[in-house]
Amino acid sequence: MTDTLLKSRAMDVLVKSLGVVETERFITLILKEPFDYTEWRRTNLPDNIPVEVLNRQATEYWNRLYPEPN
Repeated sequence: MTDTLLKSRAMDVLVKSLGVVETERFITLILKEPFDYTEWRRTNLPDNIPVEVLNRQATEYWNRLYPEPN
């Protein structure tokens, strides 16, 4: 995937999830605050966690934040 396509898809996901205004706000926050993903990963994700476990945990977290309507 090219960088351009990645950025385009990411923007689509953000806008669909947050809306245009909140997406702009998010981007502004990211640009204002230095963020080192590599350091965050070292601090917050164990090296030996299987991707399947990480995926399950992320899905469970998402479902707690955004439960399916009844």
